[in-house]
Amino acid sequence: MTLPKPLADPVIAEFRRVRLQRRSVPGQTYLLAVSTLYCRPVFEDDEAARAVCRVHTAHWPWRDSTVLAWVLMPDRWQGLVTLGERDSLSTLVGRFKSLTSRAVEDRHRVNGWLWGRGFEDRVLRPDEAPMAAARHLVGAPLRAGLVRRLGDYAYWNTAWLDPGGG
Repeated sequence: MTLPKPLADPVIAEFRRVRLQRRSVPGQTYLLAVSTLYCRPVFEDDEAARAVCRVHTAHWPWRDSTVLAWVLMPDRWQGLVTLGERDSLSTLVGRFKSLTSRAVEDRHRVNGWLWGRGFEDRVLRPDEAPMAAARHLVGAPLRAGLVRRLGDYAYWNTAWLDPGGG
């Protein structure tokens, strides 16, 4: 039996280049999702969840990108991010995954890995309001039945919260 000939390397390279360009438009707002390796509920452990939140809330991992909202579920991180000029989505997510992997204890990693391969992304449509998308995003713990009130869930934030208000 003869196996089909794989695509020529230049074809694969062009496909990847076009895909990366489509996924990384500076100034565009994206919904992102990163799952733990094997979708393990690592962040049921408060210490692991707090470690990821500490890295996440620092400004330097995001550089000139803006995190509008995020939620850390037991088995994934989801965010609403406006991409800055200096990074691609792949670079930004890769940096986040690397920093957070190092922040959690070894026992939460499998062979050194905390996060699964890749990530999911969806560009926010022009008719979608970022605040509405953020509300939906941070409502995930309620829809998942993790809490009865959003205020009872500790691992989320939005850019629209009043930092001085209670």
